Order: sequence, then C-alpha cells, then structure tokens
Amino acid sequence: MMPATRSRLLAGNWLSDADRAKGRFRTFLLTALNRFLANEWDRARARKRGGGAVSVPLDTAIAESRYGADMTSALAADQLYDRQWALTLLERTLGRLEAEQQRLGKAPEFAVLSPALTAERGDIPYAKMATELGQNETAVRMAVHRLRKRFREVFREEIVQTVADPGEVEEEIRHLLAALAG
Repeated sequence: MMPATRSRLLAGNWLSDADRAKGRFRTFLLTALNRFLANEWDRARARKRGGGAVSVPLDTAIAESRYGADMTSALAADQLYDRQWALTLLERTLGRLEAEQQRLGKAPEFAVLSPALTAERGDIPYAKMATELGQNETAVRMAVHRLRKRFREVFREEIVQTVADPGEVEEEIRHLLAALAG
C-alpha cells in the first residue's frame, strides 16, 4: 500500500461510524475496507498514465505463492476472512494456554499433550503420551481432559473480548466453528 494511500486510510475519522447496534465490529471493518479499496481502485483508474505515481518493485514470487495458497480453497472472500479470523483466535488461545502452562512449570507436559487439543477423541494416543511422560494412562487421560477444558475456557475468554454483548458468545462460537468446518 502506498504511503499516500495509508495516510488517506488513517486520516479519516471512519471508526466513529461504528455502531454496535448495527452488527459485529469485524463486519464493519470488512465493509469499510472493501469500500475503501473500491474508492482507491476508482482513484487509481482516474489518473491518466500514472499521474506521478511512484513505481514500487514487488516480490512476485512471494505474492504468487500466497495468492495460490489462498486460491486453493473454493471459499468466497468473506468466508476466507471468517476462517482466518477463527484461526487467529485459535492461535491466540493456544499461545495464552502455552504461556500459562509454562508459568505453572508444565511446559514439557504441554508439549506432549498439546496435539490432543485438536485431535478427535478416538485419535488421541494416550498410551504413547503416557510413555513419554512416564505416567500411567489414566493420569494422562485426566491431564488431557483438564487441558482441553482449559483450552475451551481460554477460547471463550478470547471470544468475549470480540463481541459487544456476552450473550452473543455462543452464537459467535457456532459461527467460528462453521467457518473452520467450511
């Protein structure tokens, strides 16, 4: 993004238009960005023969690889946005949980048990984990259960920070899970 474009984006007092009663802030941001980009596209097309624009070299290999990775999905742009948002919340949750476990002195245990956070119940290798941790399988099952429960709690806390009304948390969780499934 060109410096002049960034300054136009940041100069406007467009955040004052956000209204919680009209919907999610994430939706407001997406709509605002789409409108801004449409205006910028119109502005760029209106200039004749570059109109003093500065050329910026691009690393097309990186851009093409990212574009290709995004295009492997048949999802629409808003669905990709929702999916990326859900993945971001999961990453933040995992990061918070890992930091919490480190503070408790359970970093080695977390390293072994953390793959169970995203695994299906029937796919968790409890016996292998028990061997790695030098514990019995029942203790590992309880540790996984507690870790998964804490993961859900931290995930919920992350979501509470993103919704206007705590009553929207359940709906937001369903929406995020659907975005991940799609």
